[in-house]
Order: sequence, then C-alpha cells, then structure tokens
Amino acid sequence: MLTLFLGSQDVLFFGPLDKCPLCSSNLEFDGKRCSCKGFYSEWSSCTFKTRTPPRKEEPLKLPDSVLNSSVAELLKKHQDPSRRPCQGAPIKPLVGIVVSLSGRLSRTHQYWKREMEKHGGKVSSSFKGITCLVVSPAERERGGSTKLADALEAGIPVVREDWLLDSIEKQEPQPMEAYDVVSDLSVEGKGIPWEKQDPSEEALESISAELKLYGKRGVYKDTRMQERGGQIFEKDGILYNCAFSLCDLGRGLNEYCIMQLITVPDSNLHSYYKKGKVGDNANAEERLEEWENVDNAIKEFARLFVELTGNEFEPWEREKKFEKKRLCFYPIDMDDGMDVRHGGLGLRQLGVAAVHSSLEPKIAYLMKILCSQEIYKYAMMEMGLDSPDLPMGMFSDLHLERCEEVLLQFVEAVKSMKETGQKAEAVWSDYSQRWSTLLHSTRPFVFRDYQDLADHGAAAFETIRDINMASRLVGDMFGSTLDDPLSDRYKKLGCSVSALEKDSDDYKMIVKYLETTYEPVRVGDIDYGVSVENIFAVEPSACPSLDEIKKLPNKVLLWCGTRSSNMLRHLQKGFLPSVCSLPVPGYMFGKAIVCSDAAAEAARYGFTSVERPEGFLVLAVASLGDQIIEVKSPPEDTKSLEEKKLGVKGLGKTKTDESGHFIWKDDIKVPCGRLIPSDHRDSPLEYNEYAVYDPKQTRIRFLVEVKYEEMS
Repeated sequence: MLTLFLGSQDVLFFGPLDKCPLCSSNLEFDGKRCSCKGFYSEWSSCTFKTRTPPRKEEPLKLPDSVLNSSVAELLKKHQDPSRRPCQGAPIKPLVGIVVSLSGRLSRTHQYWKREMEKHGGKVSSSFKGITCLVVSPAERERGGSTKLADALEAGIPVVREDWLLDSIEKQEPQPMEAYDVVSDLSVEGKGIPWEKQDPSEEALESISAELKLYGKRGVYKDTRMQERGGQIFEKDGILYNCAFSLCDLGRGLNEYCIMQLITVPDSNLHSYYKKGKVGDNANAEERLEEWENVDNAIKEFARLFVELTGNEFEPWEREKKFEKKRLCFYPIDMDDGMDVRHGGLGLRQLGVAAVHSSLEPKIAYLMKILCSQEIYKYAMMEMGLDSPDLPMGMFSDLHLERCEEVLLQFVEAVKSMKETGQKAEAVWSDYSQRWSTLLHSTRPFVFRDYQDLADHGAAAFETIRDINMASRLVGDMFGSTLDDPLSDRYKKLGCSVSALEKDSDDYKMIVKYLETTYEPVRVGDIDYGVSVENIFAVEPSACPSLDEIKKLPNKVLLWCGTRSSNMLRHLQKGFLPSVCSLPVPGYMFGKAIVCSDAAAEAARYGFTSVERPEGFLVLAVASLGDQIIEVKSPPEDTKSLEEKKLGVKGLGKTKTDESGHFIWKDDIKVPCGRLIPSDHRDSPLEYNEYAVYDPKQTRIRFLVEVKYEEMS
C-alpha cells in the first residue's frame, strides 16, 4: 500500500485532482501533464491539457496502514490543503527563444507574434540574437528568399512552422533537427500524414495528387477496379458508395473512410474498405474482397456502416436520417456528378482545348482557365481542404446545407456566449471539431477568434460551395464527346463575355482606376505589385440588366475581390451575400455583397499565393439606394440592415481623394482618386467598404485579369 502511494506522489503533495474546468469530466495525469478524457458534445472530445491542474480543497483520506508507517508525519503534513506546496506559475515553454519569420506560413505573422509573446518568446525582424528562422520550404523550391540565404550563411537553424506548433502544444522546445528545412525539404509522399507536414510540404503532395473519389458513381482509384470496367453497385435506387469523416482533436483523430460495392464485368461483386489519415497510406486499414453472394455483401456493407457511424444504413440513404454518435464517423453526402478536380481540364488538355475551340481566342483562353483543374486544386490546398480521398467538390446540396447550418450555429454560439476564459475555449473547440468533421480538413485546428472563423469557416464554406457549382457546370471534360467542350461550357455559363481593346476608353479608364487605388500586397516581408493582362466586359444573365441598373440611384463602380475558383459561380449566378455576420472585414456588415473603392482591398482577396501569381479582380456597378448609412465600426444590428436593404458605407483608415472622382456612363460614379489617410485611424477597415443587401442592386461589369509581381 505504501508503494502505491509513493507512486502517486503528485496527489500526495499537491492534493487530489479536481474535475476538468471545461467539461467537468475526470482528469488523468501521464507523468508530465494532466489531460481530460471527457466530451464537449457528441461531435467532440475535450481538448483540455495542463501542467497546473485544478485541485480539490479537501483533506486527503489515507489508509490506516499508511498513517501508522514511518513516513506518517510527512504524509499527514500534506493532508491539510493549506499546507500543500504551490504548483508554480503556468509554464511558458518559449522563454528566451527569439525567432524570425519568413514567407507565407499557415497562420499570419501577426498571429505567431502574439503566440510567441504569450508563451514567453519573441519575434524579431532582424537576425541579431535569434534562435532560428521559421520558414515555408516552398521558398527554397523557387530559389529561396533573402532571409533564408542569410540564415544559411550565418549558420542559423531553419525550421518548419510545425516546430512552433509542437513546442507550444508539448509545452517545451522541440529538437530543431527534427524540423530542419534545409537538409530535407520535402517528404515527397513518404507516408507522413498531411496534418503532420509543413503546409508547403503538404502542398507539394497535394498539387501532384490525383483525386481518388470524384462523386457518388466514382470507383475509388486505389481499387484499380475502374481499369476492369468497374462500376458502383446499384440496387433499388441505392448506390453503395459511402465516404466518411471524423475529426476529434481531443483524441488526436482526423480520419476518413471509404466503403464501396463494385460490379466488374464477368466477375463477382467486390467490396472495398479503407480507413486512415490523408497522406498516410502505409498505415491505412484497407481491404478488397470478392463476394459470390450479393445479399451477403449488402449485409456486410450495412453492418460496417453501423460499426462506423452507430446508425442504420438504409434510413440514411433513403431519408437522410442520421444522429451523430461520440467518436463515430459522419457520412459525407456525395452528389451524382464529377468533382472539378477530376473532370476539369488537366495541364495537357488546356492548350488543345483552346486551339480547337470556335470561341474568340481571348474568350477561349478565359474559359480554359476557369475550366482547369489547377485553380480549384490550389484553392482547396490553400485552405487545407484538399483531401484527394474525398470529393470535396461534389457534395450534395443537403451536405452543403448542413455545413451552412453548423457554421451559423458556430457564429451564434460564440457571439452570444457569456462564458470567458477556459469555458469560452471549450465552445470554440467543440464547434471547430464539428466543422472539421463536416468540411474535412487536412490540417484541423481549434479556431481562436472571429478572424479564424471568417478565414477558415465562412470563406472556406463559400469557396467550397462555389467549387461545387463549378463542378456541375464543368462536368467531365475528359470524357466529353463534344468536339468543342469549351464552347459548350461557355453556352451553359449564360454570360456574354467580350475582351476590351487596349486602346478603348473603357480599358484606359479601368487601368487608371486600378493604378490610382492600388497599394502593394505584402506577404511576409515581400511586396507585390500588379499588372493588367486582360480586361473582359461581362453581361451575366443572372444579374439585373443594364437598363434596370440605369434606373437605380447612387450608382458606383466598385472593386470586388474574389478567387479564380469562385469566378464561374459569380458569372453564372451573380454575387451572393456573405454567408454570415462577423465583426471582421468582409463580414462585418452581415449578409451583404461587399465591395470597395480601392483596388488594393480587392487585390488582397484576389492574391492567393506566390506560386500562383495570376488572378482576377471584379468591377461591379452597385446601387447604394436612396439612403446611405456611414459607419465607423462594425454595426451592432446587421439584421435590421439586411431587412431594410439599405446601402452602407464603412469608413476605412484610407480613402480615395474625392478630387479624382468622376462620372462615367449612365450616371455611374467612379471614385478614382489617389489613396490618402482618412480621419478614421481607429477603423477596423483598411479601406472604404460598401455593403449592398439586395443582389438586384449589383451587376458584374468587368473582369480584370492581373498578374502579381514581386517588387524590388
């Protein structure tokens, strides 16, 4: 008995552990720290971990055999809570460590500056006295930055961003050799899960990876059954093809699962099962089995569905009835189509498709870009939504609705919660895990603030929604029997597009507007300028006509930033309002269409990565209505603005000089003034933003194709 208690000296000296402060479950001590094994909800485990756990303020109850032993006096001393030693202040694992940051990391430089200071370290812009340089390995792939070269010359360690993540997570600096960038740049597909790789290393695998499952009728690539004419088995209106996702950060789980029944000509029915982490094929559980009896194969399929999800298969497939269970997978509801990452034009087909198109060359060139796999792969990769094992671009409308529903619940939960500190962290953690199960991320993490929710929640959903629409329009460009698939997609687009001549008045006006209201986009310590490649006039049938727009008051030509991957949906369906309201730029006006009078603001949204310097800026005509409200801070009640459909102008730190404004065609104002400081230096907006709540008050007018170039 005495030996047992001496092995529990943590409890003897500091007192018995109290309940988890987040979920009230029991804490467990592993010799270094305490962690919780409880649950926030059926979607998520508790992520609470600490080296200074809460203790019960009550005397220890010791057995008589211990109280009568030779160490009784020592033990009795610690029975009294008031006489127990202090556990000490919270540990700051990065005390004394100074790092320098370079390139585009998975989180912003400002975020890492805050995190370093929170955990005792510092971020320096110079090399003097730094511990290491944290860098994106992609910089070296394209030749390396000046910082990287200087670090190599000075003998300063160059490490991946994961070094910071793991040092903070594990509460102690990790050995830098394990995170070295210089000696081993890329894992090149050696079986390391993507979530454990540096974002740039993950990107190298992601861009070269072929999509393995493109939709409800897609035979999973690793089965190799498609080479034998395999097709998804169908019976009584049910396609036996299921994909699942599970993200539980408290248990360290981020997995996908695939189940299929496959028919093969002149062969028995086959079942396929695979479960694992993205990028970790070596450790995935995988089996392909042949079945002589079809009914037995169906029964086994249904049994596995229950085992994985805790739900019955047929009620899910026929009625979409499903209840999420703890530590169980959630089904990713696929549509019967083809993910654009599979059906879009590959690099080899791009040139051929454009050459053989009857479209005017510049229009064929534009359609070639918008129908290519590449822009959609990059968009998903940049957001960590690029799993090749799941058809992220071919969700059913039902699954997208569920994603939007959970996103809005997430927003409402964090905006209305009264909890603070660790209780508030629990809410963020719970919904972050829900979100990463529904929208499977290769790099899940707990959102910490509204900006995370905007970037990785709202913007990610809008991008995936728009890519799903693009998948339906693009379809299967590989298997198309049409001689001119680009012309066919252009007709389906329902949008007239024409290239402006460079000597036209409109072209010159737009270039002047861009150059006058542009400021360099800064990524890390590098500034990027912009040059105009092409300008297209567009007439989307989904937008109000020019004649309808002419009749509206207070018309302004404004810039809108967007990703190339969102462009097909904009051209086919017009602008949609933001999906939610958050107190950050882009979402602070609620469910509105947001534009700016500064090309600089649009360029920040349109710029994606240094590896993809091309992009588009949109010019739209927006009617702000008869009454325009000016605001200097996020509106407290965006719902009333949405209902009244008033025009709102958010005043930024920088404005356009009104002396440069002029009236263009049809009484449309062009705020083409140079950028100057405003009187609103405390504004959360860098530039003026304009919000319109009725899509009938906006019309996309021009697409400006630009190229971002590093400035010397």
